Amino acid sequence: MATKTKSTKKESVVLKDYESVIIFTPVLSEDQLKDVVSKYRNFITENGGELVHEENWGLTKLAYPIQKKSTGFYHLFEFRAASEFISKFELAFRRDERIMRYLTISLDKHALIYNTRKRNGEFNQGKKDQKQEGVK
Repeated sequence: MATKTKSTKKESVVLKDYESVIIFTPVLSEDQLKDVVSKYRNFITENGGELVHEENWGLTKLAYPIQKKSTGFYHLFEFRAASEFISKFELAFRRDERIMRYLTISLDKHALIYNTRKRNGEFNQGKKDQKQEGVK
């Protein structure tokens, strides 16, 4: 009989880039919203992920009613994590009644470049210049 031996080498975990947009129910107070966002922020970091960027899009009108609500609090997380983490992350979303919808996508190299440029403010420069000229 052959026996299996465990290697003593540390296996390198490959972190992939992801982006999650979460829509929270509009009945949350500001403190409740901060608590739930910090819960998911900590969930990412405690499970070996790295938070790259985070945006609060605020209370926004929905395209169609969800659970008889026409608005929701949108929040975006951009992070790096192992691929096994996503199933745990989305399971937590499904169990949380404060979340109306969510979407997690894997980012390719083009999306990473676009997000970096967007954070640096490289887009809509022409519109800003036109507004400034109109004010003068």
